[in-house]
Amino acid sequence: MWKEFKEFISRGNVIDLAVGVIIGSAFTAIVKSLVSTLINPLLGIFTGSIDFSSWVVKIGSANFRFGSFINAVINFLIIAFVVFLLVKAINRIMPAKKEITPAESTTDHLLAEIRDELRQQNGHTDADDVDSSDDNTNQ
Repeated sequence: MWKEFKEFISRGNVIDLAVGVIIGSAFTAIVKSLVSTLINPLLGIFTGSIDFSSWVVKIGSANFRFGSFINAVINFLIIAFVVFLLVKAINRIMPAKKEITPAESTTDHLLAEIRDELRQQNGHTDADDVDSSDDNTNQ
């Protein structure tokens, strides 16, 4: 069991994923700080409130904290935009994948050469082969 776990952890995919999650968490903290310390105060100039999380609509006994939702949307949009820019930059740096056309099978090629050689030795033409194949299908 320990050996299987060790092999699983040692795979490149798992380690890459772990690094991605850690960097993603750190990046999220940076974006939250950016939103709370720079963007919200900037928007607060126009709305009169710096902290949107205090925006609440009370209907009966229910409190709808749509201000927190606005903060989450701002965080998401910034993260999505930065990820978009990163992917775009990586795609520009990475070479374009060349389409590989499949080569003709060597076996098929050799068999075709053997067939053609046998036809020449026997004096057959392609027309003879078509006629004989028609005879075989009618039987």
